[in-house]
Amino acid sequence: MDLHDLTRQLNVKNDSKIVMLVADGLGGLPLQPGGKTELETARTPNLDALATRGVQGGSIPVLPGISPGSGPGHLGLFGYDPLKYLIGRGALEATGIGFQLEEGDVAVRCNFCSLDADGNISDRRAGRISSEDSFPLAEMLDTIKLSEGEVFVRPVKEHRFAVVFRAAGLGGNIDDTDPQKTGVPPLPVNGHDEPSKKTARLATEFTERAREKLADQPAANGLTMRGFAARPALPSYEEV
Repeated sequence: MDLHDLTRQLNVKNDSKIVMLVADGLGGLPLQPGGKTELETARTPNLDALATRGVQGGSIPVLPGISPGSGPGHLGLFGYDPLKYLIGRGALEATGIGFQLEEGDVAVRCNFCSLDADGNISDRRAGRISSEDSFPLAEMLDTIKLSEGEVFVRPVKEHRFAVVFRAAGLGGNIDDTDPQKTGVPPLPVNGHDEPSKKTARLATEFTERAREKLADQPAANGLTMRGFAARPALPSYEEV
């Protein structure tokens, strides 16, 4: 039986409130051999009190063999089967900050980075620039106009920001431009089909104009793009 079908049969509407606390990163190891983990060390009176008053159980939000990255992990937590429903990193980033993606949009998660005089990456996260410093930079990039379509730039947090391309006939099958190492330049924007090649041309144009605007910045003078993704075809959370 499909898990969603079973859940719909068991569902009973009521006025109860649910708090979902995602304690990300609790799988750490002890700092010293034989020592305690972070969770074993932590003092947790409030969580302990909730545990004594509540009902405890366990679940596996993703099936064995599925890496619970940002997309599959979030989908699984909210009841979506990550093998049935897919959401790309860029779409997740844009949706997470409240941007309303339209049909045909392609979203990207971007990082500010530091480039040396030769155009090579010296810091993949621009020294983890603060949100206070990065937000004005994202707002500045939001003024960029492309030769075709529209581009929207929204700050996220620290070195991260989201970019959304809007035009007819775009695709999201595009490689990341982050080489995952320093000492080399950002990778070119490479699309793998005709709609994605159109997006790649817009992304390349945006990157070039962004580099011009960021040229005088001491740290965040470049950017990389990760997780190109079109708006996913997902049922509403209420339906799931």
